[in-house]
Amino acid sequence: MVKVTFIGHSCFLLDNGKEKMLIDPFISGSPVAKISAEQKKVDFVIVSHGHGDHLGDAIELCKSGGATLIANDEICTYSASKGVKKYHPMHIGGGFKFPFGSIKLTIAHHGSSLGKELLSGGEPAGIIVRTNGKVIYHAGDTGLFLDMKLIGELDKIDLAILPIGGNFTMDVPDAVRAVEFLKPRKAIPMHYNTNDFIKADPQDFIEKIKPLGTEGIILNPGETYELK
Repeated sequence: MVKVTFIGHSCFLLDNGKEKMLIDPFISGSPVAKISAEQKKVDFVIVSHGHGDHLGDAIELCKSGGATLIANDEICTYSASKGVKKYHPMHIGGGFKFPFGSIKLTIAHHGSSLGKELLSGGEPAGIIVRTNGKVIYHAGDTGLFLDMKLIGELDKIDLAILPIGGNFTMDVPDAVRAVEFLKPRKAIPMHYNTNDFIKADPQDFIEKIKPLGTEGIILNPGETYELK
């Protein structure tokens, strides 16, 4: 079992009972994020790309709490220059075993930049997390792409976490098509209704994936789902 807590926007906390992994920790400055002090005590911080609403509080959490940063090489190098001591660089297609299980980075069609200097954030990524016998795919910020079929063929995905807000990422129709490609057991929508640019109806997404045999789950910020 893995506890999956939606913090807000694209930020999720994964808890396998031993380790806690925080993905895309946009907390400070987020108009929707809900997180307790206890939830900020994490073992790993995983970042899909360098935009501020995804890198978020990663650097501060790793510096103050001692968490290990997992991200692409460019983000790790940038974070190290800001004082992060514990980090593990990766890149697209690469996988690595960690105490909680393993991570593999997939392609994502988006951009990536770092800080006010707009430094290169390297390639944006999706994230496949394997822990406690479960496979969780966090797509990051991405448009729809055909290789999602391959991602679904290579792994039997228990949970797909997909953006639905449009404008910067997939909208609801494209996210439904992504479910068709990936064939996950369950799906949670993300990256919607944080601001006026990405307004979407998550219930519309849930209803449209029912005929595909995938259970849709809507989480409000702060809510937890137990993936069994």
